[in-house]
Amino acid sequence: MAKESMKARQRKREKMVARYAEKREKLKAAGDYDALQRIPRNASPVRLRNRCSITGKPRGYIRDFGLCRNMFRQMASDGKIPGVTKASW
Repeated sequence: MAKESMKARQRKREKMVARYAEKREKLKAAGDYDALQRIPRNASPVRLRNRCSITGKPRGYIRDFGLCRNMFRQMASDGKIPGVTKASW
């Protein structure tokens, strides 16, 4: 389980990326890289990290569900994810 500070930092970055997205696009299209340097570093989408929505783990992330592999397995076994069943052949 990730520390609460790491999860909070990630949420803060997500908000900042959303806030500056339009401004970044305009500056990049205009080629004004000096102004682009002046906006906050955390406004860059490259600084975001995919994290599990429940535990905050950064590794073993399944993009389609937004969960780490451990939580995906547990929720699928409990029947909490619709349409996902355990494979058997």
